[in-house]
Amino acid sequence: MGLFWNLIQQSQISDQKARASTLEARVAYLENELHKTQQILKKTLQILEEHTGKDLNGDGKIG
Repeated sequence: MGLFWNLIQQSQISDQKARASTLEARVAYLENELHKTQQILKKTLQILEEHTGKDLNGDGKIG
């Protein structure tokens, strides 16, 4: 019975490790996507400020 229980526990540990690595990969992917989205937003804001001639984000400068 002890051997059987050890096998079950080892299986659960392996499953948890797989879930954790998948979660870590997903978080890394989402962080990368957030960074790219922020870069696009900054570029878009810069172009809008230059086009309108107004300080849209309140940082005291245009562009």
